[in-house]
Amino acid sequence: MAALVGQCWSAVETDDAAIEIVDEMTFEGDPGRVRHVFENLFRNAVEHGGAGVTVRVGSHEKNGLYLEDDGAGIPVGKREHVLEPGHSSARGGTGFGLTIVRRIVEAHGWELSITGGIDGGARFEIGMDDQDNLI
Repeated sequence: MAALVGQCWSAVETDDAAIEIVDEMTFEGDPGRVRHVFENLFRNAVEHGGAGVTVRVGSHEKNGLYLEDDGAGIPVGKREHVLEPGHSSARGGTGFGLTIVRRIVEAHGWELSITGGIDGGARFEIGMDDQDNLI
């Protein structure tokens, strides 16, 4: 995961944001599509997290991963809504980034959930129920 996260982080304009890889893990998925997941989530965190946001990536429970930031977060009542096509709270945003993330995650047979991060930001958890995805 560390190599993939590094490639994706360098492909996104991150300004003063920081990345932390909390845990190392290996999983199996379509490389190009999984890159889209990370790049869209990184872009979203930097865009909505504010100047100097820190993004953390790590393993979630025994069979998944998470990506969280220490930005403003997503209110509980809006967490499902942000995954809908066309939803954007950013001026000029297309509203497709998180929809793409959800569709790629689901196409892999995984589950996506949004919660609050440990420092108050947004946390995206990807559950990989199929143990065949973990290596």
